[in-house]
Amino acid sequence: MWNFIVSRYYSFGHAFRGLWYVLRTQRNAWIHTVIAILIFILSAWLKISRQELAIIILTAAIVFAAEFINTAIEAVVDLASPEKHPLAKVGKDVGAAAVLISALAAILIGLLILGPPLYSKVLLLLGK
Repeated sequence: MWNFIVSRYYSFGHAFRGLWYVLRTQRNAWIHTVIAILIFILSAWLKISRQELAIIILTAAIVFAAEFINTAIEAVVDLASPEKHPLAKVGKDVGAAAVLISALAAILIGLLILGPPLYSKVLLLLGK
């Protein structure tokens, strides 16, 4: 039992080092973080339902997961192919495309969930 606890402790340590690495080195991860914080603040202000908030959280997690996987792919490709190679470029480009697809889906989901209540709230604030 003790070995299990110790190994979980080390596993979490590895995961947090990976998280910190991405946040420290990837500019896009900071952009995702700022946008996610703003979206969570907006969600609270709009008082969306728990189910809608769960969808927003899951959507943000998918974008972050894609960014983290893309960073891992880039690191492994750089290790395996330090010189330029067409397949290395394909690997990096496909990883970047995964982040783009998840970010575009997140924008659409955000508009679908947050758009209508935001529109109503803005109309109320404008007195219309």
